[in-house]
Amino acid sequence: MRILVELPTWLGDAVMATPALENLFLAYPEASVTVVGSYVATEALKAHPRIERVVVDRTKAGGWRPLNLYRLAKELGRHDLALSFRSHPASKMLLFLTRSPRRALFDKKGVGQGHQVEKYQSFINDVTGRNDTPGALKLHWPTKRYDRPTLGINPGATYGSAKRWYPEKFAEVASSLSANYDIIIFGGPDEVKIAKDIEMKLQEEGVKNYKNLAGKTSIPQLCEAIGGVDLFITGDSGPMHIAAAYQVPTVALFGPTKHKETSQWMNPKSAIVRKEMECAPCMKRTCPLKTHACMRDITPQDVIAAAKTLL
Repeated sequence: MRILVELPTWLGDAVMATPALENLFLAYPEASVTVVGSYVATEALKAHPRIERVVVDRTKAGGWRPLNLYRLAKELGRHDLALSFRSHPASKMLLFLTRSPRRALFDKKGVGQGHQVEKYQSFINDVTGRNDTPGALKLHWPTKRYDRPTLGINPGATYGSAKRWYPEKFAEVASSLSANYDIIIFGGPDEVKIAKDIEMKLQEEGVKNYKNLAGKTSIPQLCEAIGGVDLFITGDSGPMHIAAAYQVPTVALFGPTKHKETSQWMNPKSAIVRKEMECAPCMKRTCPLKTHACMRDITPQDVIAAAKTLL
């Protein structure tokens, strides 16, 4: 049997799909599995031993997308089962163009309430006809070993600026913990500037035991590096879910997004810091009120106190 899986686009969503994928693989233990998706999603999951083929979807890179989807479908070929964790019309077209006899598309409006992990599992249960429950998040990259206790901080959030805390506040937290931890600043290419701002603040405070890795790691290297830290402080982001997959003690800051749907899944060492307010969660990429109060009102002392509860 041949199975084609289109992964969620975002890094965090791809990691949250891993429990459902594990149950899919259990349901079809002899199947040959191909995954297709964004670069970040495929890079994160390609180390799984059940995944035999990985194809990056570049159909939005240029040209007429329907034609690009047709060419991608021809590259992927026909499968016995083709399913997508996405609900976009382009995904429906891609599955159709593979001419796979059995196709299934995630319906984000039809899976009800609950955590995103549970929604993905409900989708896979509909595909397999089973009633499996989702286990912990799982990634297959080995973890890095550090010489000293290490704190990772992740100031970025790809979704938008509304999810981001402030560099001076991250720096204050990191500085206060630097006597006990070496500091690593994480981030993707879009977070290089905010990471540099944190670095400058740490230098002003006289902190020297830090590394700034923003924009310098591949996705596998990011997984390995986060997986080995002793404490992680982050906003609602893909790296937050990577930390959950490795059961890293994590303080997660939530503002405009729904913590009940996208918080760390099955990480007993996780603490959420958020402020109750009428306007949150608004699910907006930028603050519609221009106040950013849901993140602005979170103090370094709030985060340090949450970290101490984990330690």
